Amino acid sequence: MNLIAFIVTITLTIAGLFHFYWALGGKLGLDRAIPTVDGQALFSPGKILTVLVGFIILSFAWIAYNLGFNDLSLTSYSQQIIYAGWFLSGIFFLRTIGDFHSIDLFKKIKSTKFSEFDTKYFIPLTLFWAISFGLLTYQVS
Repeated sequence: MNLIAFIVTITLTIAGLFHFYWALGGKLGLDRAIPTVDGQALFSPGKILTVLVGFIILSFAWIAYNLGFNDLSLTSYSQQIIYAGWFLSGIFFLRTIGDFHSIDLFKKIKSTKFSEFDTKYFIPLTLFWAISFGLLTYQVS
């Protein structure tokens, strides 16, 4: 399980750091990270929101680290970490299923850069995170 926790922690940390990079004006991968319809982005997050999302994703990495590497019986916040683990498992599973339009297994829009990356990378990654958080949380509860 430590290997799973390590992989989840690293991949979430990388995802969080990408958000900081984008907030600072970086463009690498940005066209593949925001869903589009007819060439128009479905949303345009500002710098503050992008930084906030980066911190939230880093907090998910911290939760994965705690589930895999800390003895939660020695912490005062162990129950909150366990609840967060179950919550994140569900959230990432819901992200995998998506909105049935542009972000998910059953999306209707399949011809954009985002939809290609979503199918090849984002869906498998979020499903991996969903299963991993479930396994890590089950192991410590």
